[in-house]
Amino acid sequence: MLLSFRSVLAVLTIACGLLLVPAGMSAGEFPVKAGDRVLFLGDSITEQYQYSTDLELYLTTRFPGHKLSFVNAGISGDRAVGGAARFATHVLAEKPSVLTINFGMNDAGYGAFNPGLQKEFLDNTEKMLVAAKAAGVRVVLLSPNAVDRRIQERFRLYVETQKEFYAPLAALAEKHGAQFVDQYAITRAAVEKMEVDKADKVIPYYDGFHTASPGGLLMAHAILTGMGAPAVVSEAKLVVGAEKATAAGCEISKLETTPKRVAFTRVDAALPLPVQPDWVTLLPYVNQLEDLNNYTLQVGGLEAGKYVVTVDGETIATLAAEELAAGVNLGNVITGPIHAQSQQVLAAINEKNGLLHRRFRDVVMFNIPAWLADVATERKAAELAKRWAEIEARQAKIYELAQPKPRAWVIEKTGS
Repeated sequence: MLLSFRSVLAVLTIACGLLLVPAGMSAGEFPVKAGDRVLFLGDSITEQYQYSTDLELYLTTRFPGHKLSFVNAGISGDRAVGGAARFATHVLAEKPSVLTINFGMNDAGYGAFNPGLQKEFLDNTEKMLVAAKAAGVRVVLLSPNAVDRRIQERFRLYVETQKEFYAPLAALAEKHGAQFVDQYAITRAAVEKMEVDKADKVIPYYDGFHTASPGGLLMAHAILTGMGAPAVVSEAKLVVGAEKATAAGCEISKLETTPKRVAFTRVDAALPLPVQPDWVTLLPYVNQLEDLNNYTLQVGGLEAGKYVVTVDGETIATLAAEELAAGVNLGNVITGPIHAQSQQVLAAINEKNGLLHRRFRDVVMFNIPAWLADVATERKAAELAKRWAEIEARQAKIYELAQPKPRAWVIEKTGS
């Protein structure tokens, strides 16, 4: 889980890699800003709260001062025609500033290419893009994840249909000033690499298209890297005998060094993503998260031998002096107090999203009969406000959990 360090010059800046640049945004500019309300629109894959939760987790841990809020408007079985029909009530009424649109899985029919279905899909996608642009909402248009042909025989045809069906999306996004992320191409390449590797136990989608936990990460990684998400959490470079460390995205203080021991206090501006146990087998297919989760440590000048790395007294790694000299990425470590803090953030996000889902299903989607309209309209608005207030309180708690903390680091030579 410890990776060779690749020096990253930019510090919490925006990684280049936007596929298209929305109107009003500079090239390489990440679309999510402080204070944004981010809305995820889509079908059952969105309503699963897996890729959307992983996106939310990244945005919260990487930008703990942004004070973002999130809405999930995924409905199982939905298509672009449904998204367009409910766009005013389920999207614009929530007043998002950033929107991801993830339709197309159901739209193509799970069979051979059908130009009529494609036209319906594109026409309704364009309606949503036009409405979002008119409302000043920044849009990230996604092609859906590629189905896994290893799981269902019929998907050997459908994965090819998907390629043709989604092909016009890039031009459509450019036409309306939206950013396009080709999630289909990225996830297909990953699954095909699994096939080549005969990695039969790596299953992103339990039925070939709905996400298991690793599939949520696969999708989130594709979306975030396609959006140009920053790779760097923070990095620290220390040399035995030097009075100061070189730090990016963190502050180093109380530095003490000898050839056999280095100790310091590190305060990071962000937290690494907490890698989940069931993500581990997927990591080779998401670049070991080096392009999203670079949390690096480099220590030069140590005597040869093995060193135990502890944070707040807990061991997180045992490394050779030459590994430390080259630099290691500790972002994927699944133990220690930093990982535990990020896990607390994830648990709080999941609890909050349970409330969010019930608000959407029980209140937002509730259709008021005409004979109750005179009393129910006011009651519905009040209930939406009441539930959102509780969600906001939970969101505030999430940000409290995500705030930076000083951590005591020690790198000490072992006797063995």
